Amino acid sequence: MQTTITSRREDVSEELKAQAEAAVDRLGRRAVRPTSAHVTFDTAKTGARVEIVLNAARGAVYVAKADAADHRTALDRALAKLQRQLEKVEANPARSRRKAAAS
Repeated sequence: MQTTITSRREDVSEELKAQAEAAVDRLGRRAVRPTSAHVTFDTAKTGARVEIVLNAARGAVYVAKADAADHRTALDRALAKLQRQLEKVEANPARSRRKAAAS
């Protein structure tokens, strides 16, 4: 799986980028044939924002966004949201087929 990490308006440390890539790769193993992932770090007036987009087989797309005071907390929250989405698909495999058939 190819993982792309982007930061807008502010540089993010290499340590945080490595942590994000490792976590997304770990969660990507739970998806059905993941193809790519994109992590975007953004800084707004209210704080930090992280968006994770995970593309999988049959057009399945998982998106998680989170806001927090700092990037590390926002990343943890977005990863938790993505994990919940993947757990729902694991619990009910027909869910991913419906999503793919709808697109």
